Amino acid sequence: MGFARVELRCPRALDPRPSWTLGDVLAELDALDATRQAAPPTPLKQPPDWASAGTARQKAFVMRVDDEDDSDDEDDISDGESQALVATGARFSCNDLESSDSDDESGGQIAPYLLMEKRNLEKSILLELEREHHLKVQEEVRSKLSALEACHQNEIQKTISAFARLQKYAESRKEIDRRLDVHFQRRIAEVLDRHLSMVQRDHEQKSQIVERRIRDDAALEEAKRKEQSIKEEKLRQERARQESEARQKEAAKLAAEARKTAFEAAQKEAAEKEAAEKEAAKLREAAASQSSQNSQDNIAGIKVFADKYALEAESRRRALVHNQVPENIHLNKEFSKYDRQIAKSIGKLMPTTDSVRARASELIKALDGRDCPRPIACSLFANKIISIAKSRNTKDKTFGNLAFACGYVMLLVTNQVPDAMDYLLAEFNRVCIYTVPKHLHALNAQARNKDYYGLIGYQEENGQLESTESYLTYVVAYVKLYAAMIQTEIKGVRHPHGLAEGWKWLAMFLNALPATTATACALHAFLKVKMHLEIHSFCVHVVK
Repeated sequence: MGFARVELRCPRALDPRPSWTLGDVLAELDALDATRQAAPPTPLKQPPDWASAGTARQKAFVMRVDDEDDSDDEDDISDGESQALVATGARFSCNDLESSDSDDESGGQIAPYLLMEKRNLEKSILLELEREHHLKVQEEVRSKLSALEACHQNEIQKTISAFARLQKYAESRKEIDRRLDVHFQRRIAEVLDRHLSMVQRDHEQKSQIVERRIRDDAALEEAKRKEQSIKEEKLRQERARQESEARQKEAAKLAAEARKTAFEAAQKEAAEKEAAEKEAAKLREAAASQSSQNSQDNIAGIKVFADKYALEAESRRRALVHNQVPENIHLNKEFSKYDRQIAKSIGKLMPTTDSVRARASELIKALDGRDCPRPIACSLFANKIISIAKSRNTKDKTFGNLAFACGYVMLLVTNQVPDAMDYLLAEFNRVCIYTVPKHLHALNAQARNKDYYGLIGYQEENGQLESTESYLTYVVAYVKLYAAMIQTEIKGVRHPHGLAEGWKWLAMFLNALPATTATACALHAFLKVKMHLEIHSFCVHVVK
């Protein structure tokens, strides 16, 4: 019996893991099934000769084989596939077997049963190989499906984790947005606060500018009013001058007519007039010598250093005060209230513009002469304004500014009340002889008595004279106050005793007075105030 070589349809170098789809597997199985059905089944063994007798009863049966062992592994395979995997039952004969239970018995002979056709070995091996190949393909398909399911589960897990990360990212973005919103609101609040602060500061600056403008307008109105009053005064003086000139012209005409009519009489009287003028000159010289002797207070041993014109001015001011103001006016109850009013106004004086203007207005009203005679009021004013050198601390650095404030007040008051200047100068000459300027020098030790020290300005306290240091301190304070009054200038205000009088005082001081400690202190104080005024003016000019 010969054997035929059977080869599989697929090549030998088959990929153990083919990338087949389910459709490819089913197509392959259908092709195998069609090939199997096209080939007639052949038994594996040839039937014996006795089995092929014609008298033998042939009976065949169909048997289906179900693979119970593979039922668990192949639950997912469809019914069609199961049918394709199980071979259809074939007839086969059982010639070698006899059955005693058969219903068809004839003549005591046993009829052979043809159960299944016998196939040859090659086809059996081919079927076995096809079955193994089919199982292998099923296993590969199952592994592919499990891999796909695992991949699918991994994709699902990745998707879930991605959604979780996305949700967490969304929550973090919401938190960041919330923080940014809070930060933005805080920034808005800060910007709004700064804006409101700037608006408030701008409003305050505008209000200050408006107030400054109001003050400037008031000062301008005041200056205009003063300028108008000055113009009116000038017009009045001009009218008076014109009237005086007219009277002088009229008098000149009358004099010319008189000269024409009495020319001869005038020539005769010329000699008499010349003699009379000489006599008058002699009388004036005698009066000057008499006043010089009176200025020395008839004290022997004292030499007076002063200019003749300064002594004449001092004598004239002293006579004015002596004739117009009664003695001990401070003890008079009638003027005590007025004295306290002036002292109160001067006591409030501070080195500021507003204070100077307010005090000057109060003092001008006080010197109008309604409640008190003008000479007495001027004398009280001079005494109180100069007594600042005694009542305030003269060693303080701010005393210079206070002296200039007093100078402004004295200038404003004397501009409205011109008579007050003579009383101020008389009071200055009384409290400090160096404002004349004048110096009394004792020629011997006997002349240096209590009366001498009283004449040069020493003050007596508790029956004893003050020290030289205290005396020089007050000399410096009075000279500073006097220099501040002279050197103070206000635009549009005429100064009755200004810088021209200051230069005269300086010339008479340097030419007539000797070099002593007191004169050196007085000169230094005067020049220091002058320097302070120049520095102050320069600073004001730079600021403007």
